[in-house]
Amino acid sequence: QVQLVESGGGLVQDGGSLRLSCTASGRAFSDYAMGWFRQAPGNERGVVAGISWRSGGWTYYGDSVKGRFTISRDNAKSTMYLQMSSLKSEDMAVYYCAATRRYSISTHGADYDYWGQGTQVTVSS
Repeated sequence: QVQLVESGGGLVQDGGSLRLSCTASGRAFSDYAMGWFRQAPGNERGVVAGISWRSGGWTYYGDSVKGRFTISRDNAKSTMYLQMSSLKSEDMAVYYCAATRRYSISTHGADYDYWGQGTQVTVSS
């Protein structure tokens, strides 16, 4: 079992930055590939970014966040991060972190075994 807790969400102005954190407890964090997903009202949940297990040498970004968001992991702290810059109103959503026993990145939510409770990101214009 893995428990995931997101933090770092909040209110930010258009063009601003935020860093989300996802802290895991339970089984060895490094054994899981990880992902960030988001869901805005009326929309389906979609992948934002993913990072492979162990050293996190492979990363994936959705087209809408490429060049603005950076995913990373610190296995010693059992924590994954999402650095978000140049935020836009379209980025406003509840952000969820997720863990999968697969070693590779998946863009499909159904492939993930554990989920956090979500953290709200609000972008004001």
